[in-house]
Amino acid sequence: MRPDQLDALAAWMTETLGATSVHLAPPTKMSGGAIQENWKLDAEIVGGAHAGALALVLRTDAPSGVSVSHPRAHEFALLQAAFAAGATVPEPLALDGDGKVLGKPFYLMRRATGTANPRILSRDKSLDPHRPALTAAIGRELARIHSVTPPRDDLAFLTRDPRPPVTRRLDEFRSQLDALPQAYPALEWAIRWLEINTPANSASVLGHGDFRCGNIMVDGPVVTAVLDWEFASWSDPMEDVGWICARCWRFGVDDRTVGGIGDLADLRRGYEAEAGHGLDWAHVGYWEVLATVRWAIIALHQGERHLSGEEHSMELALTGRKAVEMEFDVLTRIRELEEKG
Repeated sequence: MRPDQLDALAAWMTETLGATSVHLAPPTKMSGGAIQENWKLDAEIVGGAHAGALALVLRTDAPSGVSVSHPRAHEFALLQAAFAAGATVPEPLALDGDGKVLGKPFYLMRRATGTANPRILSRDKSLDPHRPALTAAIGRELARIHSVTPPRDDLAFLTRDPRPPVTRRLDEFRSQLDALPQAYPALEWAIRWLEINTPANSASVLGHGDFRCGNIMVDGPVVTAVLDWEFASWSDPMEDVGWICARCWRFGVDDRTVGGIGDLADLRRGYEAEAGHGLDWAHVGYWEVLATVRWAIIALHQGERHLSGEEHSMELALTGRKAVEMEFDVLTRIRELEEKG
């Protein structure tokens, strides 16, 4: 960030936060951010409701993004709704939705402590005694998110669709596959299997859309933040459950169903204690298949960005290669479910 941009940001924060003055240390770019950029920002606030040292994250657009992800103003509104519902998310503080300050939209939120690194969360042996409680805490967070239900004027940008959420998702899958230059018969067949075996529909709730190890920040045995809301939608609550339980998000620790962190029974215990009701837990396997198909299609589109010459990136190229693994996982999981009956 250029010095003139930092000065403009400090002036904007002074006005927006109702402060007397704001001093900013030079920001540093945080790891990750293939779709969005996150900048570590330390501020000294003089006057107003936020006076004192403030540890912040500035979240803005990366050079390239994904068309289905929410813009920053929408993501800010989602954070506000989740924060008000009691979910452990970084408190959203200020939004420049027009991009007048830095030339592109951004928002500021409090910076959480801990790590979201999947390798640490799934493999750190120091977490082993805490895994049942941690997994239950993740279940409670999911229940709080799902307590937000339509209609909501503040979330009017989320599409209301008369179709069952799973029907909408399968139609999206077909359209996304049709947009690719090659055919993928295994995924087409899996989509048909999902269509034939669709469970009874549940009521729509706010679905995080990417609720998994990597977007859940943990400090010791405590959940400190649920991150990255750019794919949220009105959804079947089981879609988030299937996403975090799919093998592709266990990071090699396949015996821990919930994101490589813990057991489904503990997630269920935490969810039901918070929500006061259960979910269609018998169909978790179905939603794991749906999640894996979805990730395969995302990986293919990411890979195509590289192959088409749109954006030369080793990360995108390697992501595209993951789709083959997802196809294998889909076929294997469907066989297991069919044999189980």
